[in-house]
Amino acid sequence: MDAGQIQQVRRFNRLVTQRVGALDESYLRRGRPLSEARLIFEAGADGADVRTLRNALGLDSGYLSRLLRSLETQGLIRVRTQAVDSRVRRVSLTAKGRAEYSTYEALSDQLAESMLAPLGAAQRDRLIAAMAEVERLLRAGALDLRIEAPDSADARWCLDEYFKELAQRFDAGFDPAKSNSARNEEMTPPAGWFLVARLDGRPVGCGALKRKGRTIGEIKRMWTAPAARGQGVARRVLRYLEAIARAHGLKALRLETNRALKEAQALYRREGFEEIAPFNEEPYAHHWFAKTL
Repeated sequence: MDAGQIQQVRRFNRLVTQRVGALDESYLRRGRPLSEARLIFEAGADGADVRTLRNALGLDSGYLSRLLRSLETQGLIRVRTQAVDSRVRRVSLTAKGRAEYSTYEALSDQLAESMLAPLGAAQRDRLIAAMAEVERLLRAGALDLRIEAPDSADARWCLDEYFKELAQRFDAGFDPAKSNSARNEEMTPPAGWFLVARLDGRPVGCGALKRKGRTIGEIKRMWTAPAARGQGVARRVLRYLEAIARAHGLKALRLETNRALKEAQALYRREGFEEIAPFNEEPYAHHWFAKTL
């Protein structure tokens, strides 16, 4: 990694933490640190599960528990166990907490205005565009990739959303029962692997690798949630699956795709896949690709 780039990142981090008041003991002069203020914001008007808060903020369970106890003591939140599942605890704001939330919202707007006000119109536009780009790239860098069971809750959500999208985009619709198989047992080690991609603890994409004999792997179920597109999710998923294939001694990868999925075709070509003659009778395929590892 370039030393100059590292130093620039560190300078940027120091400036931002100072400018937004992250170092203040009393964030926005409300008598509590930024960590507690952020929890109030994330809980919001609708409340949130403790697990969702932990994943979204990337907090250690013990630290999160201490923050929640502090906010409970202040009378700002309630933490209740769900009746339908005692393992799930939900955080909701009290009337006092909702008032504090509204105050934070107003003060946060004022802080943002104070950053923009000294700048001219053109400078403001440049700053907002730069912030949007930084946000997009930082989120892409925070992508969490994990191999897990293809019948897990997040895996099933990804596959259900994937099938719905294919049904809308394919000329003749899509019925997974008519497609070539990618059964759970085929996407479970050692027969295969199923990968879930998450941002802020929420699933945003998936992909699978199936063994086809001793040396060939087949890529299946590549999908990215619409809200996460443009952040390199599919590329990261594909490269992760390729790394798994190499680690397990596979010598080649292959896949097929539908003519409607233009962005997928472009991705595969950029990643070194070459179009080949059909190698199966997938009814929804129009293009077949392969890559030597």
